[in-house]
Amino acid sequence: MNKAVVDLIGVDKEYGGHPALTGISLTIADGEFLSLLGPSGCGKTTLLRLIGGFEKCTRGTLLLDGRAMDPIPPEKRAVNTVFQNYALFPHMSVFDNVAFGLRMAKKPAAEITRSVASALELVQLAGMERRRPNELSGGQQQRVAIARAIVNKPRVLLLDEPLSALDHRLRKQMQKELKQLQRTLGITFVLVTHDQDEAFAMSDRVVVMQHGRIEQIGTPMEIYEEPVNLYVARFVGDINVLDGVVRNRLGSSTYQALVEDATVSLKSKQPLELGQPIHVLLRPEDFRLELERDIAESRDLSAKFQQARLKGTVRRIFYHGATYDVEVALESGNRIQVTEFFDEDSENLYFKPGDAVILGWHEGWEVVLPHEK
Repeated sequence: MNKAVVDLIGVDKEYGGHPALTGISLTIADGEFLSLLGPSGCGKTTLLRLIGGFEKCTRGTLLLDGRAMDPIPPEKRAVNTVFQNYALFPHMSVFDNVAFGLRMAKKPAAEITRSVASALELVQLAGMERRRPNELSGGQQQRVAIARAIVNKPRVLLLDEPLSALDHRLRKQMQKELKQLQRTLGITFVLVTHDQDEAFAMSDRVVVMQHGRIEQIGTPMEIYEEPVNLYVARFVGDINVLDGVVRNRLGSSTYQALVEDATVSLKSKQPLELGQPIHVLLRPEDFRLELERDIAESRDLSAKFQQARLKGTVRRIFYHGATYDVEVALESGNRIQVTEFFDEDSENLYFKPGDAVILGWHEGWEVVLPHEK
């Protein structure tokens, strides 16, 4: 990892004695794209405002390039913010909006002209200098806000849900453009979002938050494939939670367990005790699903289910184009969602409501966690 540009050490933030952030310790690397991910009220925007200087820490230390930031006002920090509503000046042209900060810093006119032209070219708005905000689309207004933020060449760019007002197609396009812009500029981006897909598409690392605390920090792949608890697993995608009990130790990290009335072998990164209740977590795409009659007729199919053979009945089908989700009711009553690829050579889906099926998965694809109520 590159050297740290932002360090938060044991940071708490309270409003009227009520905690908004508790025990936040986080290092953000120079040139990193980091996302703060969580539901409304989890503290992610408060954390962004602390970095930007719009709030002060109740306790703890906030450093920017090794320098304590608490006594430093927002305008003196090498940090700029792109707000959710863009906050453009409606009476100013695009050029004047972008040039505003440079003029406040009393930069020479020639430098302002060059810097604004360069920023507008980066955000693909060259030639629109004379337009007013009300003459621009939502995506163009957002680009103006970004140009205004980057023209001062900040060390850190803070993005407070800047894509939330855009339609789905434009939002996807802007995600790619923001990622490319960050790579071009090489500066640190910190994004606040409640959208898992958005965080995963753009980020080097993701910080998952809940109730003012950090639940997990990792790459998108680590967060998705190795969630540390049920909250993270459920927040970052569809997850199936099977209940089980540890029956035997097979190796240093391998256990035999009874899961949904089936005896299976599991791998766990944390030590487990015999008789311990556990959760077995599997994504919909981790399952292998076959019709029960096909399993009975074929030894080759039967070999797929050496790790688990859970019986169930197909209840509903949800079509998504290239894939479809199969909702299966297990004999225990638990409902499982399985993602299947659509066979383009067939006019019909392979599975239908009412089918008796067998579910299995490969050992090691599961995540095993101690049981949580």
